[in-house]
Amino acid sequence: MARVKRGVTGHARHKKIVDMAKGYVGRSGESFRPALQRVEKALRYAYRDRRNKKRDFRALWIQRINAGSRELGLTYGKLIDGLKKAGIAVDRKVLAEIAMSDPDGFKAIVDQAKAALTSAK
Repeated sequence: MARVKRGVTGHARHKKIVDMAKGYVGRSGESFRPALQRVEKALRYAYRDRRNKKRDFRALWIQRINAGSRELGLTYGKLIDGLKKAGIAVDRKVLAEIAMSDPDGFKAIVDQAKAALTSAK
């Protein structure tokens, strides 16, 4: 069997990592070994933060809904309870967008939730 020399594949692998490290400061963007360490760390952060992004956005939506509902005399928890009792199925992303961009529409939704809470008592 013929001997396989791996210069081409090794060079391609190194080139791929150094290209991923483009823009890094110092040797990290030029030399393979520090670039490999930085790229691996960056990929770990990217993997982790793709999951954390969902958590962060949900928290942001809840804060916006809470702020809008408190202006109308209802806490976030009471609003969500009222929406469930009223049978209004709006997710938090859409509800936060309505609270930000359409205050009159959000007020109508809050009024329906308030009515459902008072009728449930």
